[in-house]
Amino acid sequence: MTSKRSSRAALTIAGLGVAFSAAQCQGLGNATIEEAAPPGRNYAKAEFRLWYPSDAGTLQATLVLVPGSNGDGRPEADDPVWQAFAAKHKLALLGCNFTDKPHEQNFIEEYVAASQGSGQALLDSLAKLAGRAGHPEIATAPLLLWGMSAGGEFNYEFVAWKPERVMAFVVNKGGIYYTALAPRAARDVPGMLFVGGKDLEFRTSTIVGLFAVNRRAGALWALAEEPGAAHAVGRSRDVATVFFEDVLALRMGDRTLRTMTEKSGFLGDLKAKTFQATGNGRAPNYPTAWLPTERVARAWQAMETEQPF
Repeated sequence: MTSKRSSRAALTIAGLGVAFSAAQCQGLGNATIEEAAPPGRNYAKAEFRLWYPSDAGTLQATLVLVPGSNGDGRPEADDPVWQAFAAKHKLALLGCNFTDKPHEQNFIEEYVAASQGSGQALLDSLAKLAGRAGHPEIATAPLLLWGMSAGGEFNYEFVAWKPERVMAFVVNKGGIYYTALAPRAARDVPGMLFVGGKDLEFRTSTIVGLFAVNRRAGALWALAEEPGAAHAVGRSRDVATVFFEDVLALRMGDRTLRTMTEKSGFLGDLKAKTFQATGNGRAPNYPTAWLPTERVARAWQAMETEQPF
């Protein structure tokens, strides 16, 4: 086990009101631990780095950071923005490194099919890390899932497999998915599906299709397009951070996750780029984005219209 201390200035995420005070960002006590699972059915490597604020007391949840195709996302747990966010909300961070076994169509990431072994490798490693960290709550705490490209694919499949463990999730410009209509419990997990207006059409079309079929079935999900973005994070992390923060406040119960309903949120009009409270007026006869709070709705609208946050 290795430990380190860091000092950093206050951080504000893109003016969205997600600000971290100097006290939260300076002199943070923290700890970093690593764990690896043996090769499994659908992956060659499953390696993880856990970061947590050591003076935070009981941790509420774990924010899982999954990178693009066969990438090493463990360093993402060292990112100062994510660390400040985690310290503010008493979260652990888990950076992931998944790689495929060699196969012919290497653009199809097999490890993203979480139900086939890689998801269990993550949960088993979290349980081991919880014991080593002296934070047993990490073993069963809810998850916030952030991922880019193949990382978003993994997130989607993990929610479809273990929705009861997930507080909220992000799909971000990926291209290969194994599940079309997600189970009802997965559709009840708040999600944001990001696409880039300049990304490859097959990626965008795939995500739009996933969103459409699941939203038609009542999924509490939003489709969010950044018109000027290609296959890159862009401003999606800024919007996702607001989304995670608001869902944390709404869903975090004493022992279980609080449920959310369609009526509790806002509807985003994907054509007009406007939003309204659910029930205020007549919804359009085409898919709408579901947004948990007005603050998230305003961040979504700013991205969609390429306006400052």
